Amino acid sequence: MAVIFALWKRNLRAFWRNKPALIFNLVFPFFFIFIFAEIFRNDYIENATSFMLAGIIIAVVFDSALRISSSTIDDITSGFMKEVLVSPVSRLTIALGQFASSATVAALQGIIIFVIGFAIGLRITTPLTIVYTLLAMIFVGLVFAGFGLFIATKAKNIQTFQAVSMAITMPMTFLSGAYIPLSMLNNFLTTIAYFNPMTYAVAFFRTIVLERTGDPVDVLVTQELAFEIAGFTITPMYSVLILVVFGVIFLTLSTISFVRLDFSKMNRNKSDSFMDDI
Repeated sequence: MAVIFALWKRNLRAFWRNKPALIFNLVFPFFFIFIFAEIFRNDYIENATSFMLAGIIIAVVFDSALRISSSTIDDITSGFMKEVLVSPVSRLTIALGQFASSATVAALQGIIIFVIGFAIGLRITTPLTIVYTLLAMIFVGLVFAGFGLFIATKAKNIQTFQAVSMAITMPMTFLSGAYIPLSMLNNFLTTIAYFNPMTYAVAFFRTIVLERTGDPVDVLVTQELAFEIAGFTITPMYSVLILVVFGVIFLTLSTISFVRLDFSKMNRNKSDSFMDDI
């Protein structure tokens, strides 16, 4: 437990010290809000700013959880991880520390944007919503921390990780409804979006932030907080279950991959192929 806390504290400190990245991660989401908020203004959405902001917050949590995983590569290539392994610490414990720190940092970035959001129109009516929002951010951060660590263990160098993560995060984010309503996509892209776990993260998080958990199913569908697929309605609760399954799969795969990883191969040059390691 002490090792997990030490790794968590170390990554948290590194996040806080990186002020340029922190500022950029705050400015960039609000740029999207002002650019895309008008798209969400229609008769079915009462507060387009809150609707858009909720999607952007969870998109930032998702992106942060993946990017923080790059610290694993840095720790291994710098020799820090080898020093840790000299002590009687299992790789499973180290993986848990990475998951915890990734989820925490991702949630912190989401919290900062959430707080600033009140200055531009975000409204909640009960303090309990804040608690649920925080838990949801930690949950989503943990789910995608496993996904990020899996990519990191397969990429094996920072250049490949950055290229692969960018190629994955951009389509997953834009095909989730976070920035562009799914109703504006064609049938082909909408079908792809239904296979995107981020779609369900955005939907259930928006349901919490907008305090729509008690709305009828047909209203949730109209507001794109629930989805009708082949006659079956995926409510926010089903969205959570989908994320749980996705999270369990990738937390397991990433842990196994990390435990079996040959650290000596993490110093390869950036021309090595990601696909060769899968």
